[in-house]
Amino acid sequence: MSTQFKQIAGDTYWVGKIDNRQVPFHRLILAKGTTYNSYLLKTGKPTVIDTVDMEFGREYAECLAGMIDLMDIHYIVINHTEPDHSGGLAALASQALNATIVCTEIAVPELQEMYKLHSRNFLVVKDGDTLDIGGKTLLFKETPYLHTAETMITYCIEDQILFPCDIFSTHVAVENLFSDEAGFDITEDYKGYYAAIIHPHRRYVRTLLEAVRDLDIRMIAPSHGFLIRQDIPKFIDLYASMSRETTQGKEAVIVYTTIKNSTKKMAKIIQDCLQENNIGTEVWDADKSSTADILNSIASADAVFIGSSTKYADMIGNLEAVLKELQHMNLEGKLAASFGSYGWSGEAIEVIQDYLNGTNMTVQSTSEVIKTTGMTHIEFPVRVRFSPKEPEKVQKIKNAAEFVSDLLLSSI
Repeated sequence: MSTQFKQIAGDTYWVGKIDNRQVPFHRLILAKGTTYNSYLLKTGKPTVIDTVDMEFGREYAECLAGMIDLMDIHYIVINHTEPDHSGGLAALASQALNATIVCTEIAVPELQEMYKLHSRNFLVVKDGDTLDIGGKTLLFKETPYLHTAETMITYCIEDQILFPCDIFSTHVAVENLFSDEAGFDITEDYKGYYAAIIHPHRRYVRTLLEAVRDLDIRMIAPSHGFLIRQDIPKFIDLYASMSRETTQGKEAVIVYTTIKNSTKKMAKIIQDCLQENNIGTEVWDADKSSTADILNSIASADAVFIGSSTKYADMIGNLEAVLKELQHMNLEGKLAASFGSYGWSGEAIEVIQDYLNGTNMTVQSTSEVIKTTGMTHIEFPVRVRFSPKEPEKVQKIKNAAEFVSDLLLSSI
């Protein structure tokens, strides 16, 4: 089915692709297909908001060319750089030569590299910025990690339409654009999309809810599936309830050895972060505590962080005795992570990771985080060279602790 267009409000048009195949997506198969939703605002300064999947870029540009002279397009707003949203940009930009590309600062180099747009004009917008598009005003709100770092949402103040990209989407190859015309209750599809795409980033849903709290929204026009114009508070509240931390009583254990207290400082940052998230935490210096007490604490915990400084390419102190005993324990269902400070290569941290991988705990790794969430700012094992003094080192440690906290507190 070719790219289509439909008027959705006044001078605002849906321009999209209905993909009714079983679509491979984020290592899932979308059994109901999906849509790629783009929007054209035919204002005094004609503006496109998001595009379609790169597979359909050429026909998308042809469809737009049947609606407007592409040289008249003034702005192309890209809320999110992932190719199922920005993929039509290359074909569109090659013909809409007068258009300025509007996005967050982080998105600029990504779009430049992805679509060879180094010579194009970009307008960087920040949280709360507005843009006059000729008779209408767009308001931009940054919503990082929903579900990548550069993501923002766009709101048309006069029309009260929210363009939230991936947020509030559904994966359904819709024949009728609006949820109230679907002929069935879309709630389960809406929840399913949230669980698959948004929930791994649920900590950042708080930013979203804050961003839309004071907006008077008459329509939600996302980048996939149904547009929503009825029961809008219900659908926003579903995000609030699904992202709420309802799992209580979780416990974590931090075990470490240290040379000059750098790894101890890392343990303290992890402890503080966990406790801020209402997770009970016990901290053990393996050189000052009995192995039996540490193992008993681990046995009753939900998450385990184990760290060491590195000396002569190895762990220090009594930590290895604890790690050897873990191999003989049933630790199924527990989360585990390795951390430590180092001066040269930091081999001890990797040795701890190897020991943890020898247990039946769910061991955190950068590879798994990327594959399951797409987030690249979270790293496991948590490695800090020398002391964790600089803000970026502290933030790296906090990112890891918050990620584990979210896994523990998730109710889905």
